[in-house]
Amino acid sequence: TQSTWEEIVSIVNAEVLTETTALHLEALRNFVDVFGQDRKAGEQWLVTLEQAETYLPGPNEKLRRKVPLTVVSDRQFCIVVDPWRDGRQMLGQKEVRRGRCSFFQFPGERLENGIQQVFILGAEEALLLTAQEACDDVDSDGKPVKRSPGDKWMIYGPREYVPTVAVQILERRQSIPLDENEGIYVRDTKTGQVRAVIGGTYMLAPDEELWEKKLPDAVLEKLATQGDLRDRGSGQKAARDATRVVTYSVPHNCVVQVYDYKSKRPRIVFGPDMVKLGPDEQFTVVRLSGDKPKRANVITTLCVSLGPDFMTDIVVVETSNHARLSLQLAYNWQFECAVGDPVAGAKVFNVADFVGDACNAMASRIRGAVASEPFDSFHKNSSSIIKTAVFGIDKETQKVRSSLSLKKKKLIVKRVEIKEGEKGEKKKREERRK
Repeated sequence: TQSTWEEIVSIVNAEVLTETTALHLEALRNFVDVFGQDRKAGEQWLVTLEQAETYLPGPNEKLRRKVPLTVVSDRQFCIVVDPWRDGRQMLGQKEVRRGRCSFFQFPGERLENGIQQVFILGAEEALLLTAQEACDDVDSDGKPVKRSPGDKWMIYGPREYVPTVAVQILERRQSIPLDENEGIYVRDTKTGQVRAVIGGTYMLAPDEELWEKKLPDAVLEKLATQGDLRDRGSGQKAARDATRVVTYSVPHNCVVQVYDYKSKRPRIVFGPDMVKLGPDEQFTVVRLSGDKPKRANVITTLCVSLGPDFMTDIVVVETSNHARLSLQLAYNWQFECAVGDPVAGAKVFNVADFVGDACNAMASRIRGAVASEPFDSFHKNSSSIIKTAVFGIDKETQKVRSSLSLKKKKLIVKRVEIKEGEKGEKKKREERRK
């Protein structure tokens, strides 16, 4: 019977405990619970089915929550932070629990990264590990070894692995299969040295990492047009893997120059061949004149053809009687360079723009020769006048040479032809009067 001085604050129902459910309780004040345990104000504990089938919280305690059973299978593990041991909570410590097991999380306990799967490594896989604190471990041969904080090592498959609380898994690695024309750039994290590994199957060492090689935009564009950056299946442009060794297929009768910025020496590669760039090497990008009349930086290429080939240009000339003519000329040229001769091949790259340089030199000669001829004379003998101007006269035979040799860049011009000529307006002899 309720007394006059009593008041019903709330009606509390008993909680039913099962094998998969526990009760998380907290003491509101100091008291002795129904199991005879002394509880301090603020203390938290669990009540499970082993203690009672039903439980009715008293006025001195509060039900915080119902705790579900944590189940870990035989292919799983978990790391418990701040675990309870022998009735005491070990703050700042961790504990690895591998399945098959089940438990209730005590108050204050939490799982780091939840329930995790056991690491299963194949024959071509490995784990990169590091020690977070001093610990005892075993090496790949099963021998005991002491690990210091910061040590790095790897374990290799096939095997299962569950890390201890003192070990952190940095990454999962896999062997990289490489064809004889494929490679990767590998950097030593201790020395900083970068090297290229070509061919075979390679697994990175604990102190190694993949290194990304940066290339200029002009080189990336030429590699993309060659097809090295296209997906073989769809034919669409694929994202470049910067850790892969850069390769370039040199066409037949062409030459490529690669410069090593570490040794400060160029390397000449003749086609047909494949160039594999080292970590400190870069392609020599060649920018040539193009169009008619010639304009600088029209053509961008990585390789230079050795010829024979031809180039055309439009040259505006003026005769001695001030008749202006626009001549479209064609030059047959080739480099005086034997395939496999690195010294001669290096001279091909002595002049940055051999097309513009050669066309300007021959145009200057032609303008000088035409300027001393009247229009009628040039009109009748234009071919011989231009050939004489370009090739010159042999001092011994007093005949027109058969070719023009530009020795500085090993370039030979063997033939010059007039494709088209247009007559311009005749200049007046007198300037406009002011």
